[in-house]
Amino acid sequence: MNKPNKKIGDTSSVSKEESKSQAAGRRKLNPIRILIAEDHTVVRDGLVAIIEQEQDMAVIADTGDAQSAVELWQKHRPDITLMDLRMPGLDGVHAIYQIRAADPNARVIVLTTFDGDEDIYRGMRAGAKSYLLKDVKREELFQCIREVHAGRTVVPPAIAAKLAERLPGEELTPRELEILHLLAEGKPNKLIGADLEITEVTVKSHVQNLFKKLNVVSRTEAIAVANRRGLLRS
Repeated sequence: MNKPNKKIGDTSSVSKEESKSQAAGRRKLNPIRILIAEDHTVVRDGLVAIIEQEQDMAVIADTGDAQSAVELWQKHRPDITLMDLRMPGLDGVHAIYQIRAADPNARVIVLTTFDGDEDIYRGMRAGAKSYLLKDVKREELFQCIREVHAGRTVVPPAIAAKLAERLPGEELTPRELEILHLLAEGKPNKLIGADLEITEVTVKSHVQNLFKKLNVVSRTEAIAVANRRGLLRS
């Protein structure tokens, strides 16, 4: 009978103590050394438990914040880093930049709940070799780890489609992002100008530019597209 393909958060088949015991009880020869950066303790413990069951993998360190992840990466130089995007303090994207600055060949896999095309774009632009969502099945996660370790870039079809939607568009400037957030708060151009200490005419010019970049014709549509792309989280 085939075993069900369980998701990464499902640790019902093995407790953390059992996992440690099993890992200690078998000899792993040249395993893929993995660092995990994930701020949710239950998810992080689940990842450690299921990865340690794989004979060709070993978790060498784990942490709940991105700055610590950078420091642990520098200390251990893991083969693979599993990096969440949203963590306290430094975010995952900036952690990837720091790691890749130290070693352009560093292999990082983003593992997150955020699937907006802006999140995907930022993660891949920072140098991630793959982008997975946390509902990924465990066997798909393991396969991704092995392929990235072998030097390949792995982008699931759904992620690739969203990335393709994002790539042709121009990036919004910091000022345009400020105005977009104020639009989302429902503020008219006059109040936006007052908040940013710029003229109403300048606000209108920025709004027209961001409409063009987002390929929209109204504020409502701009906010909807911005939410879908994850722009209002940045």
